[in-house]
Amino acid sequence: MPERSGLYVASRMNFALARRGDAPRWMVKLNRRGVPARAILIATSIGFVSVIADVISPDKVFLFLLYSSGSVALFVYLAICVSQLVMRRRLEREAPERLEVRMWLYPYLTWFAIAAIVVVIAAMALVDDVRPQLGWGLGSVAVVLLAYRLKVRAGSRSESAPAARLRALGPARPTRTSR
Repeated sequence: MPERSGLYVASRMNFALARRGDAPRWMVKLNRRGVPARAILIATSIGFVSVIADVISPDKVFLFLLYSSGSVALFVYLAICVSQLVMRRRLEREAPERLEVRMWLYPYLTWFAIAAIVVVIAAMALVDDVRPQLGWGLGSVAVVLLAYRLKVRAGSRSESAPAARLRALGPARPTRTSR
């Protein structure tokens, strides 16, 4: 049963990404029954390729998945922290009435989280046992950044996604919280 739920989630994620313009647009097309068959086909194909790769080289595939996931999570949280600093500053300047969620100890807590993540990444670089994990994570991040750069260079979007999403939110609702 978990295999089917994973396939469902992966296909719907492919469909949602394509609808937002972050995956190939041809995955948005639905069949007559309203099923994103192309997105399901891609998710299924990647599943088959993963199983074949695991059969051919079980140690390397498992280690790649294990090693890359931990350090990639650190890079994701680092990006979230930096994005929060940048986007909140922009939101406070352009539309402060839209700022509904106010974080306590902002920006100090965000800067503390950034410093802590950088310390963990630096420690990973210095400890022999986890250095491969950092290398695989950096490689994964590099592939994602390269894909994003190629997408931007291809001109698939005329404006940045965060700015477009902010405008799409519409007028702000009044908030009762304070800074």
